[in-house]
Amino acid sequence: MNDKIEKAAFICVKDTLDGAYPSLVLGINAARQGMESKIFYSFMGLNLVLKGGAERAKFFPPGAMGSIPGMTSLATGMMKKKIDKANIPSLAELQEMAQLEGVELIACHMTVQMMEIDEEKFIEGVSVWTAEDFLKYAKDCKICLFT
Repeated sequence: MNDKIEKAAFICVKDTLDGAYPSLVLGINAARQGMESKIFYSFMGLNLVLKGGAERAKFFPPGAMGSIPGMTSLATGMMKKKIDKANIPSLAELQEMAQLEGVELIACHMTVQMMEIDEEKFIEGVSVWTAEDFLKYAKDCKICLFT
């Protein structure tokens, strides 16, 4: 029997509501199943781990609807009402919950450098890893998903 702890990794590259929720929900549930769980934020997803970033996440309707002026604000408001009505925690609450459950939130070093982000702008507890660091972790994961 292998008593090695199973690992899970999730990659988040979108700073939208539909881009952010899956990695957090999956990360939390992996941790609750006893897995070591990490979420790697890269490119636009990195905005979610900046202070206040989770609160700024929007929902962009697909197709032509998303190109109508004002539709993104309307759709974001509607989606946040649906989230609230369903008693689903906000993204900021889910991030806090994830960290309390042991999920590590990781920022991509290359994106941090490219976007010239001061690491003090991250929410508390965010680590910065290179792609190599992430791959060393991911190669041993039972689950590795791009959300």
